[in-house]
Amino acid sequence: MRSFKEFQLDEACELLREPKNTLVIFHVRPDADAIGSAFALKLVLEAMGSKTLCTCESEIPSRLAFLTEKHQRSARFDNIDRSFEFERVVTVDTASPSQLGTLYPYFEGKIDLMIDHHSNCTKYADNYIRADYAASGEIIFEITTRLQEMGALGEIPRDAYDLIYAALSSDTGCFKYSNVSSHTHLCAAELIKAGIDAAEINHRLFDCKSEKMLAAEAVGFQNIHFYNNRKIAAVLFPYELKEKLELEDEHLETLVDIARAVDGVKIAMSVRQSTAYRSFRISLRSSCAFDVSVVAKHFGGGGHTKAAACTIEADSIEFATRLVVDEIMRYWGKF
Repeated sequence: MRSFKEFQLDEACELLREPKNTLVIFHVRPDADAIGSAFALKLVLEAMGSKTLCTCESEIPSRLAFLTEKHQRSARFDNIDRSFEFERVVTVDTASPSQLGTLYPYFEGKIDLMIDHHSNCTKYADNYIRADYAASGEIIFEITTRLQEMGALGEIPRDAYDLIYAALSSDTGCFKYSNVSSHTHLCAAELIKAGIDAAEINHRLFDCKSEKMLAAEAVGFQNIHFYNNRKIAAVLFPYELKEKLELEDEHLETLVDIARAVDGVKIAMSVRQSTAYRSFRISLRSSCAFDVSVVAKHFGGGGHTKAAACTIEADSIEFATRLVVDEIMRYWGKF
C-alpha cells in the first residue's frame, strides 16, 4: 500500500497558497461540516487568485442550500462545468475513499491534499489531519488564519466566516457534543467577533425542518426497535415507507436522533433503505464510552467515537440491523 505524506500546517498552507484551478471535493450525503468547510475553502482560495469549484457525488440537501446558493448553482458532479480544467484537487471532511462514492475511481491518484478530522480515517492522499479537532471547519479556520498570517491572504471573505461557523456548530450539535474543546469555543468566539449571526445560523441548522422531515420522524418513532435491555435503539426505515411518503434521502437524516432521544439508550442507530436495492445506510450515535467508529469501520465505513456511519448490503432491513447489533454486542463492555 502506498504511503502518503502527512503535512504540517505550514506545508498544507504552502500547497494551497499558489493560484491554481482547484476542485474541492466533499463526501456523499453531505452535512453542514462538509459543505461549510468546502465552500469556505473555495472562498479563501478564490480570494488568493485560484478559480475554484466545489463538488460531490450528491446534491446539497435543500435544508442546507442557504449556505451555498450565493456561491455555486449546484455542487453535484454531473452538474458542474465539465470544461473546468482543474490543476489541484483537495478533499475536505472525507474520511475514506468510499465516502467519495462514484467519484473516487475518477480521482484516485489525482488528489493533492486530504483535509480531515476523523480519528479512524483511511488515508488515500497526502494529508493534513487533525483528529483532535471537533470539525473540519475548525481546520479550515486554522488554515485560513495561518494563510493570513503568512501574508498569502488579505481580508478573509465575509461569507467564509458564516460557512466555518455552520461547520463547527453542525458537527458539535450546536456545541453540546463531547468532541467540543476549548479550541472549538475559541474558534467560535473569533467568528462571532467577526460579526456572524450565530443565532440565525443555528436556527437554520437545528430548528427548521420541512413537513416531510417531520413526517419521517413521526413514522420513525413508530418503528423503533430495542436491544440489550433497551440500551440499544434502532429506527428502521425501509424503502416501502420512503416510497409511500414520497420522501427523499435528506428527509431521513434526523431519524437517528429519534432513537438517541429515548431515555436510557446508550447506542442509537438508524437503518435507512434509499432504493429498492438491498442496500442499507447505517447511522450510529453513542452517548457512552462505546466507540461506534469501530463498528462502522468493520462494515467499510467510519467516523468518530460518538458518531459514525456505514453502508451494508443484506437480504432485509431486519437482517442488516441484526448484523450491526451483533457487532455492537461483540464489543460491548470493552469500552
